Amino acid sequence: MFSQTCWQRQWAQAITDPVELLRELALDPALLPGAQAAALKFPLRVPRSFVARMRQGDPDDPLLRQVLPLAAELDPALGFEADPLNEHAAQAVPGVLHKYHGRALLIATGVCAVHCRYCFRREFPYAEAHAGTDQWRPALAYLGSDPSLREVILSGGDPLALSNQRLEALLAALERIPHLERLRIHSRLPIVLPERVDDGLVDVLTRTRLRSVLVVHANHPREIDGTVVKALEWLATAGVTLLNQSVLLRGVNDDAATLAALSEALFAARVLPYYLHLLDQVQGAAHFAVKESAAFAIMSVLRQRLPGYLAPRLVQEQPGQLAKTLVEPRA
Repeated sequence: MFSQTCWQRQWAQAITDPVELLRELALDPALLPGAQAAALKFPLRVPRSFVARMRQGDPDDPLLRQVLPLAAELDPALGFEADPLNEHAAQAVPGVLHKYHGRALLIATGVCAVHCRYCFRREFPYAEAHAGTDQWRPALAYLGSDPSLREVILSGGDPLALSNQRLEALLAALERIPHLERLRIHSRLPIVLPERVDDGLVDVLTRTRLRSVLVVHANHPREIDGTVVKALEWLATAGVTLLNQSVLLRGVNDDAATLAALSEALFAARVLPYYLHLLDQVQGAAHFAVKESAAFAIMSVLRQRLPGYLAPRLVQEQPGQLAKTLVEPRA
């Protein structure tokens, strides 16, 4: 459906200047000083195909809110910090985070196609902590040294930012570790840049001996347009298990109707809703926070409106815990 040069060309043409983003969407120039100041701290990056799904002239568009730098990001907020999940302590070797039994996470790259303003790794030291091409050897040695590991999780950045050739080389190395059985990839690219799903990628994911699970990241039903549906259906037809995780974000999806529509749109594209995360408290993202009481109310309505398999689990990741924490109202 797509060629590798297609997605790479769109990647190169992403919007990185707040001036251009405001002009493309006919937004009030008064937003510019705050956007430029925040972008100095955490740069803007958004594919044009994702911008095309946003409403013209609407500063509160839920897709725009996820990517538009705001002056609010520079305001200090109690409890919000650079490493909210204490990932530094979980790093076994450069590029490998080992938090949970039976699985380890490999930071395959520090590059993303879109810079989500709520990203919990917006201040992650990728230059010293990702397992890039030159650093795969110690990461692979660590994964091979622990026979309790059954699953490797590719994260980043975005692991699908790797070319098909580099991804294939990494998977070939992982396949040589006999105790690994499953490959899980966490990626936003099939949502924000669906052209990334090309023949080469599908071939790489279906030829590996590892059982492939792709966890995509969509927060709002308008992210799931026709091109995204085609890309996801292509992966599903090829045998890749597809799950979605969302983040509960104020002003984006903090109401039951929006999340129910998202679950329906995902399932129509052959993706199962998986997790709905409470916001990780990374500095710069406090304006996205939703109170637990509001989250519980939303989940109650979702469970009434949707069959169980379409209602995501409300979770929170907490430093030092042995698994993600299911968040439920206190008795």
